Amino acid sequence: MHPEVKTPIMQTMPSREPIMPDTLAQRTVLIVDDQPDSIQVLARLIKDDYRVRVATGGEKALEIAAGEDPPDLILLDVEMPGIDGYEVCRRLKFHPRTVGIPVLFITARNDPEDEERGLTLGAVDYISKPFRPAVVRARVRNHMRLKVKSDLLEQYSMRDSLTNVANRRLFDARLAEAWARALREGHDLTLILMDIDHFKQYNDHYGHGAGDDCLCRVARALHTPLQRPGDLLARYGGEEFIALLPETDAPGGAEGGGAPAPGGGDPADPPCHLRSRPCHPQPGLRNPGIRPAPGRNADPG
Repeated sequence: MHPEVKTPIMQTMPSREPIMPDTLAQRTVLIVDDQPDSIQVLARLIKDDYRVRVATGGEKALEIAAGEDPPDLILLDVEMPGIDGYEVCRRLKFHPRTVGIPVLFITARNDPEDEERGLTLGAVDYISKPFRPAVVRARVRNHMRLKVKSDLLEQYSMRDSLTNVANRRLFDARLAEAWARALREGHDLTLILMDIDHFKQYNDHYGHGAGDDCLCRVARALHTPLQRPGDLLARYGGEEFIALLPETDAPGGAEGGGAPAPGGGDPADPPCHLRSRPCHPQPGLRNPGIRPAPGRNADPG
């Protein structure tokens, strides 16, 4: 049985504006050490730059890391009661929900073999005690900046560059996650597959620039009714869009799937019809309510 993969939730409205990285002050560092004095020393070093959370044992650290508000970076001691820091790091790098969290070991163990072991397990840095405070701050800052850039690239890789809604990659991952959850908890889920009628003729008549604008207007109109955090609209391909509505049966999906036609807007926009043939960007809908069952495929096609 494959582990359930936690993927980022995209909340952005369709827009032409670029996604900007947040400030480092909004980022969280988890300090894991069984010695309160050591926690206080590290917390004083970084508390003005980041949000700080603490755990005094490995099990608690794993619980926080896999929770709803995971840290952006972990400062991890090696010698702790119960599971040690090496085992904590191994489990973090094994689990798909925590594999991307950078781990910095800060420990009294300073043998080269210990450092090699920590880095081999997936830690991004290894700092021996006693340490120089300025060096610790600098290393944390450098690794946090890399994490911000990594998160930004990941976010870009999960959205459609034209319409700014989720792309097929994010949709497939979120569908697999929603399917596994629905199967486990016995819930329905609804998929709404939509395409724009006669879009090729519209593109040929008004040009690809107008076609791109039409796709963006459709994306905005379809995104508006999706109010719940778990709902997802994605560009499925070409002029096709798909909406994922977890914990929603077919009647509920029919109520939530009636997106308004993307009319109005700038009077200079081309009308969404052709003189010879109508071209309505209000999409045709295919709205199956699904009850996941063992062995049933999650492919919306």
